[in-house]
Amino acid sequence: MAKLVLLLAFAQASLIHGAPILPSGSEFYDILDKRAITISTSIPITTSYSSEALSSVQTASPTTTPSVTGTVNTALPSGHNTQGPINTTGVDDTNGSLIPASETLKPLSLAGAPIVDNVFVPMATDAPPAVITVRDDHPLKPLNLKNKDNKPIETNKFYANLFLGTQTQPVWTHPYSLAWSKGKSNSYGLAVAHIERSQLAWADGNPPQYFIGPVGLQHVVFSAAELGDSTTLTTEDSTAFSVYANLAPSANSDPLISFPLVQGMGLVTAVYNKASPILTSGTFFRTLKYAGQVNGVTYKYQIQLEDNSYWVLYATPAASLGAPPFTLKDSSTIKGPKDFMGIIQVAKNPAADNGEKVYDAAAGSYAVGATIIGSVNDAAGSYTLDWQKEGIQNQTLVMFALPHHVEAFDQATQAALTGIELVTTTKGIAKAVAADRITMVEKDLPTTIGFGPWGAPVGGDGGSGSGNTDNTQLNQAALAAVNAAGALELNQDMIKQTSLDSMYYSGKGLAKFAAILYTMQDMARNSNLAAAGLIKLKEAFDVFITNKQPLPLVYDTTWKGVVSSGTYQSPTKDPGLDFGNTFYNDHHFHYGYFVWAAAVVGYLDPNWLTENGGANKKWVDMLVRDYSNPSDKDPYFPFTRSFDWFHGHSWAKGLFESGDGKDEESTSEDTFATYGLKMWGKVTGDAAMEARANLQLAVQARSLRNYFLLSSDNKVQPERFIPNKVTGVMFENKVDHTTYFGSKPEHIQGIHMIPLNPSSQYTRPKKFVQEEWDVYFSNGRADKAEGGWRGILYANLALVDPAAAFRFFADVNFNMGDLDGGASLTWYLAWTAGLGGASGLTVEDIKKFNTSQT
Repeated sequence: MAKLVLLLAFAQASLIHGAPILPSGSEFYDILDKRAITISTSIPITTSYSSEALSSVQTASPTTTPSVTGTVNTALPSGHNTQGPINTTGVDDTNGSLIPASETLKPLSLAGAPIVDNVFVPMATDAPPAVITVRDDHPLKPLNLKNKDNKPIETNKFYANLFLGTQTQPVWTHPYSLAWSKGKSNSYGLAVAHIERSQLAWADGNPPQYFIGPVGLQHVVFSAAELGDSTTLTTEDSTAFSVYANLAPSANSDPLISFPLVQGMGLVTAVYNKASPILTSGTFFRTLKYAGQVNGVTYKYQIQLEDNSYWVLYATPAASLGAPPFTLKDSSTIKGPKDFMGIIQVAKNPAADNGEKVYDAAAGSYAVGATIIGSVNDAAGSYTLDWQKEGIQNQTLVMFALPHHVEAFDQATQAALTGIELVTTTKGIAKAVAADRITMVEKDLPTTIGFGPWGAPVGGDGGSGSGNTDNTQLNQAALAAVNAAGALELNQDMIKQTSLDSMYYSGKGLAKFAAILYTMQDMARNSNLAAAGLIKLKEAFDVFITNKQPLPLVYDTTWKGVVSSGTYQSPTKDPGLDFGNTFYNDHHFHYGYFVWAAAVVGYLDPNWLTENGGANKKWVDMLVRDYSNPSDKDPYFPFTRSFDWFHGHSWAKGLFESGDGKDEESTSEDTFATYGLKMWGKVTGDAAMEARANLQLAVQARSLRNYFLLSSDNKVQPERFIPNKVTGVMFENKVDHTTYFGSKPEHIQGIHMIPLNPSSQYTRPKKFVQEEWDVYFSNGRADKAEGGWRGILYANLALVDPAAAFRFFADVNFNMGDLDGGASLTWYLAWTAGLGGASGLTVEDIKKFNTSQT
């Protein structure tokens, strides 16, 4: 009867997920690949185990000291160019005022908030524009990545270390990490580790600059007697949330063990195909105890390690009867039966008997992937992570959710919480849910954010997505200042400031002038001047749409994406050029500026969207598809390359091996890239894009508040780190209060501010902004910041003290050198005034400013 139940279960599993987890032709694959629920006699019962010898507790005493500390690397990894975000190439102090055009603009009439049942629908599936050269010679090839369908490869997801470099750096599914041993401790298996907060390494100082989870720990290692120094690690079926990792005894042999790695997985699962399991531990096994049968087909063991942690082990055989015997050979080795076919799972159990009951109820089932479903109804939205399941189908999965998930759980998901909690390295406490899917609800989407300064009325709290409004009305004093600055800045050489050998700096330049044009049209009511400037901006944009910038874009067929040709042209094939764009670093940062600038141009001149057969729109859509493609049905780009819907924010690191996993340095440019999607969707009439971006901004705001922007009441990050106010660079395994380009306070804090834009008040809570200012920049300290950083700090101050910010920018002695190359005096004046900074001022109050600027 046990055989029948198991065969039925595996047959059912194949109906859920048809992709093979073992090579075609293997006996175990034949079981999993059944397409009908039938009793099969093709897989005979080859072994019958007796449980009599398993009734006693097996113990072992270590002969050497167990490894409980691991190693830490306090240095920042390579792969990011150390240039800062401030660039002033081609910026002129003054060239006189631009002459207004004779005609005025007729901007697009923007529709209200959308209602969309499914926000994850394909936006396009055609090839990139013909002006983009296609290349098949990317400088980096994936290592042992099987991609039989030639699908786009996810470059910025959690598992990239498995096909980069040595293939031995860890990957984090949270709360666990996994790493290929590749000979370490004489094992060639896959090591599972879980780090407690007591094991974190901290920098000196108060507050400390960083905390890091140690790497190299091996709590439980899945291996097999057949694996040796010729073992190869391959990956396949990579998705946005999962990947399969396979271990084979040699490059030309079939895998013996396959691991479905899924974000948040509660049980770490290894699928064995006629192999002899060997489990090892660098932390050392203290006891191993057979604990009986669960669910009719799965057998349980209890493990205690020398660090006093408790783990459970489950074995679900496919071609045998009885409990598969596991023997504690010594403190570092558990030996399993020969020719085992089936699944072995382990989980850390911090919750004693109650925890075991939860794991027992899930044993034999395991997640192999996930799909995401999202819907938006005006200012309310929700998204569901629906896990694909294999194994025993009537067992409910146990999965871990991060703090920002738990905060937003719907009622049904909240009821599925189990009481099992495990700390993650950098995302606080993960909580286990017994559920095959989880749903999060966001009730305050930023539907009212438009192009103008946005927030609550003067004196309000701000931060409400649907309750706040654009503040585009300027009093006479502010109008005088904005018009004077706009006429000067629009006369600058736009092509000189935008046609650069950097997609990042070029995008910032285009966005700078787009913000000025919007300000002149909708806030200064100077449409003739906006029309004159728009002619220049469209010419600057056309350089990129025709791909004639210094480093043209190319379409890479290896990984499938649009990248800078910089590394291709470099004599040394330098992967760090333009912040690593060719290697897929920072695409959301770079391309987000272009997308938002294009939204402004399309808003001011709707005809631009359809000119040249729609070439302008198609080019911008290409950038969107590269960094934020909404569907895995697109054959040219992966699903959401940058944004991680499990973590609630993006990862900037692309194809660079990293001992601490993926990372992100600028949360503000992350959210700005999403804001760009929102406005591009609104302008082009893509309701799904606009709704998806509204939902994504809400998720980002929640994620940032929990993990990155640290108010004094933050309960997620370690208490001793909170006084830093921002995390700095957030890795999967490390939080480092620094940047890749400098360590001054304005660098570390400011990189999470730029660019100041209408979504800033939604994603940067006032409480946090005030605390950050008080800690780092109050009492004249902001004035010590150099160059464009000074302007950034004061523009950010407008979120809590717009009057002081407006006075800074309207000062008769304002230094244009205090502006970032991606910012303008025009926008900063309008931004601070729109938030209430010019309230009560008169034209006489600002007259000196006009005189000094002209």
